[in-house]
Amino acid sequence: MFNEDKIKDISKGREGWEDKFNKTLAKTSEKEERFSTVSDMEIKSLYTPVDIRDSDFQGEVGFPGEYPFTRGVQPSMYRGRTWTMRMFAGFGSAKDTNERYHYLLSQGQTGLSVAFHMPTLMGYDSDSPVALGEVGKCGVAIDTLRDMEILFDGIPLDKVTTSMTINPPAAILLAMYIAVAEKQGVDKKKIGGTIQNDMLKEFIAQKTFMCPPRPSVRIIVDTIEYCIQEVPRWNTISISGYHIREAGSTAVQELAFTLADGIGYVEAAVERGLDVDSFAPRLSFFFNAHIDFFEEVAKYRAARRIWARVMKERFKAQDPRSWLLRFHTQTAGCSLTAQQPYNNVVRTAFEALAAVLGGTQSLHTNSLDEVLALPSEESVTIALRTQQIIAEETGVVNAIDPLGGSYFVETLTNKMETEAMAYINKIDEMGGIIAAIEKGYPQNEIAKAAYHYQQQIDSQEKTVVGVNKYEMEEDISVDTLKLSPDLEEKQIAATREVKKNRDNDRVKACLDKVRDACKGSDNVMPHILDAVKEYASLQEICDVFREVFGVYRDPGMF
Repeated sequence: MFNEDKIKDISKGREGWEDKFNKTLAKTSEKEERFSTVSDMEIKSLYTPVDIRDSDFQGEVGFPGEYPFTRGVQPSMYRGRTWTMRMFAGFGSAKDTNERYHYLLSQGQTGLSVAFHMPTLMGYDSDSPVALGEVGKCGVAIDTLRDMEILFDGIPLDKVTTSMTINPPAAILLAMYIAVAEKQGVDKKKIGGTIQNDMLKEFIAQKTFMCPPRPSVRIIVDTIEYCIQEVPRWNTISISGYHIREAGSTAVQELAFTLADGIGYVEAAVERGLDVDSFAPRLSFFFNAHIDFFEEVAKYRAARRIWARVMKERFKAQDPRSWLLRFHTQTAGCSLTAQQPYNNVVRTAFEALAAVLGGTQSLHTNSLDEVLALPSEESVTIALRTQQIIAEETGVVNAIDPLGGSYFVETLTNKMETEAMAYINKIDEMGGIIAAIEKGYPQNEIAKAAYHYQQQIDSQEKTVVGVNKYEMEEDISVDTLKLSPDLEEKQIAATREVKKNRDNDRVKACLDKVRDACKGSDNVMPHILDAVKEYASLQEICDVFREVFGVYRDPGMF
């Protein structure tokens, strides 16, 4: 980007500046301080053209909407349309959450995102003994199609897109969503949205697993194959780094393990015989927005560039849409603090800004009280307004990739790419991501990173305001959301009523077909759809999975 004479002049000038800098620092600082990102990537004091002297603008930076997409996946980015404001919400009963959805849509939210309670996440009904005490506590309870019908009552599914954060039972929730759309008179070919459906990251980080890795990936490929023809506007998987980061990974590890998971899914689908260009354009990603501003921006830019190259060069995808890394972002839950909780508003705003300047397609902003309880209506409104202020007041949407060309940002982007690719290459040498997970490799790397960061917090090498610095005596006066005390009882009764009044002979016949498909090679999705339409419950279908494929137990190696 710069000729050799200019580079020599800049290098000489930097040497002179460095001498002045060190002399000034010696006078003003009592000790030599080490500067690093929240992930502990060391940061130099100053960046110049020397740091990006070998950069190829066209090949590495380029233009928005053009390969390798470092600067964004659309030519117009936010000048054409701002990101989807998709607040993650779900609590109590389907009726409770439906009311919250109508409120959020009335306040300017542009997409829905469903949080399910723990029993649903793990494949159990509310009337199961396993669910005792957990019903509706950390998300919405969905046991049968009846709950799904209530959840989306009055919400036209051809007018909104919906993201569902669900993994082991993802195929079942997608089938329920399709069934609700059809009851509304909406063709499944017209519905849009995303199921997370990312089981590999569950084994690595979040730990809501059900069946072992290999049959779990088989079910995922079934959903991909089914949706190619039947639900073409649906994103069949949201390959998620968010939970990897929440488990304590560094930014580089989040980037590397997420893309390695993506590579694993593409390989599995291609092995099934699917043409890569038939499904790759509908793959999506989900990243964390942590507190280190420039590290996060660089992470998103590097992610797009790596994925474009992987899809074009490794998988030989021909359709340019297959090269695109489209992603949703959620601000970091692990950065929120119970101490001085109003500080969380500031943290969330900066994290959201990093996601926007990094080129996200969709964004959820955490609420200030989420570390204390489920978000209240007041706190979730502040979180939504944070996005709207960024979009409509700050001016950051005016220029596309305004940080592009920064010596620091471009250097950090390059470093992210190099270090992430080193991880990906190591995983390839192990035989791929499933083999790496079975060896415990990504789990161990994350555990070491989380421990290292906690040591830095404990030693005050890293600051968390209000936790290890600027602490204060306080009475937390945040009004938190209160759930109805009879919620669990009502949900159990409603679920049992559905099971009593449906045609149980037809349910059994449908479950037998799901079982046969699991034992054979038929795609399970059409049989799951038939089952949910007969009001077979989530657990009944998941119990078939557990029966045929077995139950995964975490090896607990750490």
